[in-house]
Amino acid sequence: MKTKVQKTEELTKAKALLAKSQSLIFADFTKVSAEDIRKLRTELKKQGANFLVIKKRLLGIALKERGIDIDLKQFKVSIGTVFAAGGSDTIAGPAYRFFAGLEVPEGMAKDTWIKKLLGGYEIKTSMMLEGAQVIKIGTLPPREVLLAQLLGVLAGPIRSFLYILDEKAKRSS
Repeated sequence: MKTKVQKTEELTKAKALLAKSQSLIFADFTKVSAEDIRKLRTELKKQGANFLVIKKRLLGIALKERGIDIDLKQFKVSIGTVFAAGGSDTIAGPAYRFFAGLEVPEGMAKDTWIKKLLGGYEIKTSMMLEGAQVIKIGTLPPREVLLAQLLGVLAGPIRSFLYILDEKAKRSS
């Protein structure tokens, strides 16, 4: 059991992370090995995010002080929180890939680990995200890839039109 001093330190750390964050992702970390949690933290650091395991009650206090009203009791399990400086679109991908990449124990469903993503919260827009929404966002390709795909879709008809004009010009000469 943690002492009051340790709990105060955790609360201070959570408040500091929350002050720098634009989005939160809540994940169930039960049955995830300590080594895997370390890998998750390393991966999230690269993206400018932090993973903190803190009691729901203490996290609730930090959120209320920031003016965020989330009922953390809706999560029936112990949760870890990803504090992200960017939006959930930037951090849901790495979190999804981490949980999707965990080895599935024998006899369990393939999506066992993915279901560990419980939900999220966009601080800027005060919008709560369901676990399925976080998973859906996590499966999307990065922003740059989506923009390249959009450009390809927009350029396709123009390219076809130019090809037709080129063929017509060749026939008329």
